[in-house]
Amino acid sequence: MTKQFTTIAAVALTFGCLLPRADAAKPTDGLDKKGSPGLKSAGSLAFGPDGILFVGDSTAATVFAIDTGDTSSSAAKASVNVKALDRKIAALLGTTAAELLINDVAVNPLTGRVFVSVARGRGPDAAALILSVDSDGTIKELSLKSVRYAEAKLPNPGNTTRRGGPITDLSFIQGRVLVAGLSNEEFASNLRSIPFPFRKVSGGSSIEIFHGAHGRFETRAPIRTFTHYSIGDEVHLLAAYTCTPLVKIPVKSLLSENKARGTPVADLGNRNRPLDIVVYKKNDRDYLLIANSARGVMKVSTDNIADIEPITTKISGTSGLTYETIESLEGVVQLDKLDDAHALLLVDSKSGFNLRTIEFP
Repeated sequence: MTKQFTTIAAVALTFGCLLPRADAAKPTDGLDKKGSPGLKSAGSLAFGPDGILFVGDSTAATVFAIDTGDTSSSAAKASVNVKALDRKIAALLGTTAAELLINDVAVNPLTGRVFVSVARGRGPDAAALILSVDSDGTIKELSLKSVRYAEAKLPNPGNTTRRGGPITDLSFIQGRVLVAGLSNEEFASNLRSIPFPFRKVSGGSSIEIFHGAHGRFETRAPIRTFTHYSIGDEVHLLAAYTCTPLVKIPVKSLLSENKARGTPVADLGNRNRPLDIVVYKKNDRDYLLIANSARGVMKVSTDNIADIEPITTKISGTSGLTYETIESLEGVVQLDKLDDAHALLLVDSKSGFNLRTIEFP
């Protein structure tokens, strides 16, 4: 999953700084290494500026920033519809679809080209690969033998053998890479805010939430997926957990606090794992589109998110922000924003995985 990067202008306004001069340093100047990043795994993906792809490597407890070189607008944004993506990738790599695991998809907002993180093989020895997919269905492996890159090693990572482990999701927001996952601290749920270009990586903020379905505060369950959204003049993360509590967290709280608390704004149903989330505008109203393991694709209204009463007591069923289930969207396991009007979906059709473009519902 990816969250498209905030524009330089928005960052400048947020921090009250001037726009950079034409001769100012480029974002790619922060890529201080050249060679092979040596990915041990390739999970969550997110794009930053100038075609820089951030890759979450949970096995190595490291975030990599990789120069894809994908900055040309020649690949104009267009519908991407590729059937049997897994079989086509397998054929390119000389293996079978059964030996592949597609972990995430991300759209480069500069070009509309789709990037896919893949494990070739199963188990701890699986090879980590990144591939690109054009609108015409052309698939290419991104060579990682001699690329410009940078890396940020996460201190105090959680168990790298657990599902998700140190990195469950990441995003580039306001000049920083935000990384959700688990630490080895007592309050294991963790959000790290890492400046880019990478410098010292802090231990991050432990995250506490009240989970209405469980009727208690929780500090060990990791955020599964998140996006960012401005509420008033303040940027927040909207983060979803297993059993689908949805919380808002001010981004600024992650810059100065060792512990932050998420405010529950919805409880969307138990026995479910949220898989991906994007925010979009339709008919002058803002919505969240959430893909789930057991509850389909939800269209969640953000109306009243600024002042909705937080969930602070045990509930049964659902509560908070209202939503509808999009019955026509089945088997969605990943999604991303292709442009302001369209979403890109990775769909498990039971006979294979398809890339599909839809108009936002």
